[in-house]
Amino acid sequence: MSASPDSYHVVCPHCATTNRIPAAKPAHEAKCGHCGKPVFDGHPVALDAKAFQRHVAKSDIPVVVDFWAEWCGPCKMMAPEFARAAHDMEPRARFAKVDTEAEQGIAAQFGIRSIPTLVIFKGGREIARQSGAMPAAQLKTWVAQYV
Repeated sequence: MSASPDSYHVVCPHCATTNRIPAAKPAHEAKCGHCGKPVFDGHPVALDAKAFQRHVAKSDIPVVVDFWAEWCGPCKMMAPEFARAAHDMEPRARFAKVDTEAEQGIAAQFGIRSIPTLVIFKGGREIARQSGAMPAAQLKTWVAQYV
């Protein structure tokens, strides 16, 4: 799936339907054509295996994934920073979280050996990776290189 110069595709964080967003309209106003909810709500979206595949493969914007686990202290410390970056950077990028305990197959597929690990996907493939917690400002600077 590829976008035309006058639109781009983004997967709904609520129902995982792919939406075509007109480039000429403000992205923050976009509503999902299937469920009617906002396509961008400024919050990271929790992904299971099926939703992960849709978001990474079907979105024309970069998808920043935080691989984390509930028992991980640095992951818990970084969670509000990741949420702040999501709020500030949407709709230029989609921010998502994958619980490595619940989705061990995805973690294994991408060789996640330490958490938190952040991976940026664009066009269905990994384009950048960073391990370790970081504050929102540093995270936004890192992501801005790829959007």
